[in-house]
Amino acid sequence: MSPEDLQKLTTRQMPYGKYAGRLIADLPGDYLGWFARKGFPQGEIGRLLALMHEIDHNGLNALLEPLRRR
Repeated sequence: MSPEDLQKLTTRQMPYGKYAGRLIADLPGDYLGWFARKGFPQGEIGRLLALMHEIDHNGLNALLEPLRRR
């Protein structure tokens, strides 16, 4: 994880699926949990989804709030 990855969570949109167009940081925990059970996609999007799942699962969403204000 890098600071850049945290920033990407608040600026990148989900490119496909039920929540296409929604910021990765705003994806519901149930959806992130589904990916955790079924497998994250390959590449950067999968890495960001896995990171967001860890943040959400551990109740650390407040860490992203300062990045949203930029």
